[in-house]
Order: sequence, then structure tokens, then C-alpha cells
Amino acid sequence: MKLKSRIYNGSLYVLLCGELDTCSAGYVREELDKVFGSGIFKQVIIDLSELQFMDSTGIGVLIGRYKKLKDREIPIFICNPSSQAEKIFKLSGLYELMPKIV
Repeated sequence: MKLKSRIYNGSLYVLLCGELDTCSAGYVREELDKVFGSGIFKQVIIDLSELQFMDSTGIGVLIGRYKKLKDREIPIFICNPSSQAEKIFKLSGLYELMPKIV
């Protein structure tokens, strides 16, 4: 699992690459928390174009980060979900918390 990030025009862009599952959840959680604390931004955009797989543990990681940012009034948006991620987000209702943007 790889995670890339950058801040541009007040938005934090995060690209998740690989599989977000039980094996990688701890790493992703720690890295996202580091990135979230490393700069000033108004919103987070999570790009899932290179996410190959996500299970329920991955959903938990994203919900946990959503809750942390919600306390700071910083919204999270999802972009470029794979067909598998799209299905998970629709079925779980995650788009209610983290809307999909184009």
C-alpha cells in the first residue's frame, strides 16, 4: 500500500495506491493522521483511482479519519473510485459522509 499527498490551493489531495485491508489499515491510519496534521487545508480529496481493493477494515479507517476531520470542520470528498470501491461506497452509505466529486 502506498499513500501520496500534496496540498494545492487550500485542498489536501491524497492518492491511495494498492489494497486497503486488514494488513495495511494500521499503516494507512498512521500515515493519514500524519498528513492531516502536517499542513493547513480547507478540504481533503481522496483519490481512489489506484485503489485495487478495500474491505470493511478500510471502511473503518476512512470513517475514523472522517470523524477526526469533522471535529475540525474539514470535509472529505472522494474522487475516481474504481468500480469495486464505487459499489462499496454506495452500499455502505459512505457517500453520505464523504461525497463523490468529479
